[in-house]
Amino acid sequence: MTDKINDPVALWQKMIGEMEKGFNSFATNAMETPEFSQAMNRAGGVAAGAQKQFGDVMEKYLLSMNLPSREQMTGIAERLQSIEGQLGEIKSMLSQMSASSGTSPAGAAPRPPRTKRPPPESGESK
Repeated sequence: MTDKINDPVALWQKMIGEMEKGFNSFATNAMETPEFSQAMNRAGGVAAGAQKQFGDVMEKYLLSMNLPSREQMTGIAERLQSIEGQLGEIKSMLSQMSASSGTSPAGAAPRPPRTKRPPPESGESK
């Protein structure tokens, strides 16, 4: 068994552990300062502004390409879901009405009467 003092892996692990402790204490002290929170607020504000500006540019680009924006597609999807819901309600009402009246189901159209006769077989005479 090797001695822990001469083991390079153990020395490396100890050095990394000490570096992590030092970095954690430095980061904790830095994050507690008001300057750090102000810098983070400014960075967040800049990022939010850039995101809004990018969204505006993208919307103008899509408009110039005659394509719908994400907001417009969301509106279309909501309206389509509403229409599908209303169609489902109408379909269920029609099936209830047809069931109560005793007619054929709503999807089946009545068949016309058959008036044409099949042609006589070739061996038969008129």
